Amino acid sequence: MNRIPSSELVLNPDNSVYHLSLHPESIADTIITVGDPERVARISKYFDKVEYTKVKREFVTHTGYYKGKRLTVMSTGMGTDNIEILMMELDALVNVDLKNRVVKEEHKSLNIIRLGTSGSLQPDIPVGAQLVSDYAVGLDTLMFFYNLHSTPDELKLQDAIFTEAQLPFKPYVVRGSQQLLQKIGYDMIRGNTLTSPGFYAPQGRQLRATLRMPNMVEALSRFRFEGDNRLTNFEMETAGYYAMGKILGHEVLSVNAILANRISNEFSQNPDVVVEALIHKVLDRV
Repeated sequence: MNRIPSSELVLNPDNSVYHLSLHPESIADTIITVGDPERVARISKYFDKVEYTKVKREFVTHTGYYKGKRLTVMSTGMGTDNIEILMMELDALVNVDLKNRVVKEEHKSLNIIRLGTSGSLQPDIPVGAQLVSDYAVGLDTLMFFYNLHSTPDELKLQDAIFTEAQLPFKPYVVRGSQQLLQKIGYDMIRGNTLTSPGFYAPQGRQLRATLRMPNMVEALSRFRFEGDNRLTNFEMETAGYYAMGKILGHEVLSVNAILANRISNEFSQNPDVVVEALIHKVLDRV
């Protein structure tokens, strides 16, 4: 087996992975992720027992037990650049022998559930709704650097969005874990989620800076594919999760608390209540 150089698999002096500062025993096989570091404790407070905590940069990790099941909840910060780091280092924890720096012969698949917030792109998906992402559409450049093998359905949707929504670049499209969708998101709105590389202009928001694509939100909202399939919501991580999960062989699902409606220009008056309801549902189903 080829040894992975220290410049490629960077480890801390205690042999933990570089950015997360975790060891293999620090994480469970099922991981709930959130963007906001403060939201980690909002979830782990419901654990029967927290056995391990770690804080490193924006990555906060709590591992413990909920109704007898070992779970990890972690924060990631925002954006697919952080998701790439998270997914690569989680994968290294379970699929690389860190001591000898070699890939293990037997592959281990993690269950990773993103519990996040999002803005609706459709007038009939209201503030306060719970949405599970079936397909994710990446408007970022992360997959320019990886070999992502797409299915025919993913390629058809990718081409249709590029052409009909008149984007100046071709997005990447990845489907999430159908296994986890049926287990966790079966009664949620099933949507197709747009992942943007920013919160303001990349999602069509204008404050003082002018927009290069001022009609982007309307064009994306009107898009239809093979009947009534449509784009449902904007956020900043899901496509990175789905793409890295597919490349590395992990089951990944994104569930979204809808806090804004971009068409009606509404924002939730009780965002904490909306997020809390989703936390309880996910915890009881993982």
